[in-house]
Parts: sequence; structure tokens; C-alpha cells
Amino acid sequence: MLRNRVVIVGAGIGGLTAAVALASRGCDVNVLERAATPGGKLREIEIAGRRIDSGPTVLTMRWVLEEIFAEAGTTLADHLTLEPLDILARHYWGETAQLDLYADKARTVDAIGQFAGTAASVGYAQFCERAQKIFETLEQPFMRAAQPSLFGLVRDIGFSRPSALFGIEPFSTLWGALGSHFQDPRLRQLFGRYATYCGASPYLAPATLMLIAHVERLGVWNVVGGMHRIATALADLAAKHGAKFHYGAHVAGIETPRGTAGGVTLADGRRFVADAVVFGGDVAALGAGLLGPAVTGAARKSRPSERSLSAFTVSALADLEGFPLTRHSVFFSSDYEAEFRDITQARRLPADPTVYVCAQDRDGTAGPATANPERLFCIVNAPACGDTAPFDRKEIEQCKTATGQTLARSGLRLTMQPDMSTITQPADFERLFPATGGALYGMASHGWRASFRRPSALSKIPGLYLVGGSVHPGPGVPMAAMSGRLAASRIMQDLASTRRLAPVAMRGGMSTRSATTGAMD
Repeated sequence: MLRNRVVIVGAGIGGLTAAVALASRGCDVNVLERAATPGGKLREIEIAGRRIDSGPTVLTMRWVLEEIFAEAGTTLADHLTLEPLDILARHYWGETAQLDLYADKARTVDAIGQFAGTAASVGYAQFCERAQKIFETLEQPFMRAAQPSLFGLVRDIGFSRPSALFGIEPFSTLWGALGSHFQDPRLRQLFGRYATYCGASPYLAPATLMLIAHVERLGVWNVVGGMHRIATALADLAAKHGAKFHYGAHVAGIETPRGTAGGVTLADGRRFVADAVVFGGDVAALGAGLLGPAVTGAARKSRPSERSLSAFTVSALADLEGFPLTRHSVFFSSDYEAEFRDITQARRLPADPTVYVCAQDRDGTAGPATANPERLFCIVNAPACGDTAPFDRKEIEQCKTATGQTLARSGLRLTMQPDMSTITQPADFERLFPATGGALYGMASHGWRASFRRPSALSKIPGLYLVGGSVHPGPGVPMAAMSGRLAASRIMQDLASTRRLAPVAMRGGMSTRSATTGAMD
């Protein structure tokens, strides 16, 4: 019997997860990746022989990966070593104001009480309960649903549990909702930062993003060897089941004979024929025609004004003085509202930025670094204008200076040699991920409609499926991984129906937590 042939364009987390699911179920899978390694945005930069995670740095929802590996006949522990963090993140507002969030809720309640008073600790406990309810309400009918809709949520939740539906507060902003729990503006700033996890402004994002607080309380994990190990582990597992990986493969077009996706053409003229094609890049690239005119209508086209945030990042080896970093540390700007006005309205790098620092030679304790100089990855939020108004050298230097000033306010002094750091700005991310302007999270999660406007796995072109952070259920490693599972499940159903075979069910499906080379011309 002929094996179903699937071509996957892009070896990001969504594409890798789809490759594992499809190859482990007998499909003939070819993964085509333009870069030299897998991972997509889960990238790393090498400086002086040392590798620095320079993309996502936080792993949550580990059960999503556990399900993926289990469905492929193995365990996550056989491939990756994860260490739980005791201190989830350390936060600073100048030298005298510091607050740690802990994996242990009671310790966090106590820390917030000491930081901002008893009323704030009570407000945090209530906030945690609210975040948990939102997560539990949305996990199954939204995050794990193949194609969620407002009508579907009303049908699945509203008729039987109307209070739960209204409790997710889709019409309130995150910033506004936080005001009912925290009077201290610093705490609103801290928890408002969750909006940036999906590339949004806390002043425009819906209150439903409070669920991220509950996700973090369920565990934040350090991946031994670096976050990029997730990508290589998934690639190795897919290859073990027969998937073939082709790196340095620039896909020039997706072919649609008879109106159905039937293969791809590479820039060097090679062709891969397929029964299904999975696209793992940002959907904006399809609409921009970068994969050929035949697939420009595969998904709704978004406007540049709808893009999520980009970033100004520094990957570096540095000597540190005067500061007790933990693995994840955040240094807040003195005026959060002004920071986001700069980014979302003026479309410029913030004059007074919030700076996130991932110290990759430290664990989730207050202990010292395990190496010197230390590997650091610093992020400043930026507008996604890398294709329309790229920043010049002067603006980049101003942002570097402002970043250093934010760190210095808290007493942190960095010393690094010029050849020991790499800056990546929106224009660079645009080159890495074309047609995005440097947006790192697809479309911004602004307003209640945004979550329902993300494309689903099933594109508007038969045979073409979508995965990755720009599609449902959204950005982030676990969400992108879920998109790959959703796409693989739909592909198996569609191919079984097309070939008139008995339905092929994905073992385990999308349960809640509790090959040889294809035809090539």
C-alpha cells in the first residue's frame, strides 16, 4: 500500500511536532528547512564557542510535550532533562524595590505582602483563583479545539455555565482587570507583562491573558542543554520514525494542481510531490506571495497595524557586577504607559525600556553563575516595522544606551567585549522571517476578536495545512506544538477519507492533561 506523502515547509516547533505525529503514524514525511538547523524562532547564537538561547527562554505546560512524545511511543524523559525552577522570575524597580515570584504560591503570597502590604497579598491570591478559572474554562473548548469560535464557546460553555463564560472577561483589557486586584502600580506592571508573552500590549490585550499566571504556577522549567534541545529532540524523534530532513532548502512555491496543494518547488528547481503540504512559517508570507501566487488566499491577510510586537535583543558573554541575578530577571521601566506609547503609537524603540534578562548560567535559585563570563540574552519590546521603517545605527545605539540605563538603575553593571555580543533588531527578524516586519508572534492579541481571527490548521486551500505561532492556538512553544498536533490530526482524517481507507485515529488525540524520501521530480 502506498504511504501518504506529506511535505512540511519549516522546521519550527509546529512543523517538528507535525513531523513526529505524522511519521510515527506511517506517513512519508519530508521536512524542508531554509536554515541549517531545526528550531525556527527557537534559535541559538554561538559566541566564542558557547551557545546562547536567543529565542523563547521559558518552558511551561510541559505536559504538552509529554503527550507528543508518548503518542510517538516514547517518553519526554528519554529525550530531554527538565529542571523545575524555584524562583520563576525576579523583578526590579531600581535598587531598592525587588520582588521574586516563586513556584510555591504561599511563598509568593508572603513575598507580595512584604513588598506591597497585606491587601496586595490578598489581591494576588484572588488573582490566582481567577487565572485558574480562566485557564480551566478555556483549555479544552478553545486551546485544544481544532477551530474555535465565539459561537462554539457559547455553545460549549455559555448555555451550561454562563458564569464561567462571563468570568473569562473577553471584553475587558488585561490592564483594566488587574486594577481590580492590585492598587500598587508596580504589581499591575508586573502582571501586565504577561501580555508581551504573546506580543501584545497590556493596555490592549484581553483580560483572558491572566491565565498565563496560572500556567506559570503549574511550573516553569529549565531545559538542560538549552531550549534549542527541544527542537533537536523532536527532529531526532521524527527522523527515528522515518522523516527526512532537508536543510538549506529554500521553498520557492507551493504547487496547487487542480486547486489542491500537491507539492512544493525549491529555489534550485527541485520538486517534492505530496498528498498534503504543511506550512510552518508565518502566514503573512503566504499572503505576501512568497510561496507563489497560487496560495496567497490560503489565510486571511492581516494589516501591518495588526502585527504583534517585535524585539530588540542582545545575546552576549558578559561579566556582571553589583547584582544578584537569577535565571529570569525583569528590570522595569519607570513609565510603563509611555513605553507602550512609544512602541504601539509612535512606532519607535522605547526611550525608557523594560528589559528582560535570561542568565543562562544560573538556575532558578539565588546561587552564583556556573561560568564566567556569563551567557546572557536580553530582550526589549519593539514595534514590528523592520520592513517599512527599519531603525538606523543611531536609533540602535540609543536603545543600547537606554537598555544599559535601565539595568544600571537597579545596580547591575555589565562588561562585555565588542566581539562578544550580537544584536538582533526588527529588520533582522524580518530577514529571518520574511513578510512579518519582524513580528514574532503573528497577529497581535488585541481585543476579544483577535483570538478568533487566527487561522486554524485547515487553510482555505484543500491539502494545505498551517502550523506555528501565527495560527491557532497562538505563540509560545507549547501552543506552537499544539498547532502541529491539531494539523496532524486533521491531515490523517482527510487523507483517510480521500483514499477511502478506514479512518485513522491519532492515538490519544488531543486529550486534556490529568520514512523514505517522497516522490521527487
